[in-house]
Amino acid sequence: MVKVISLSDNAYNKLSKIKRNQSFSEVIIELIEGKQKTSLRNFVGLISKEEGEKWKKEVSENRKKQKMREVKF
Repeated sequence: MVKVISLSDNAYNKLSKIKRNQSFSEVIIELIEGKQKTSLRNFVGLISKEEGEKWKKEVSENRKKQKMREVKF
């Protein structure tokens, strides 16, 4: 049975971004059941390019400072 529901433009746009090649019904069911995987696309635009470059530099510097642990087998 098919039901008609109304969505705000904002809700529609957000569902459209995560639906890939699924139906809207499938996406809604996955979200409700907690099975929706988070896509990296959901994070695009959350921080500025400058802030992203700053974080990238900090991560790179921290990795250089870390020492490798010796693993014995």
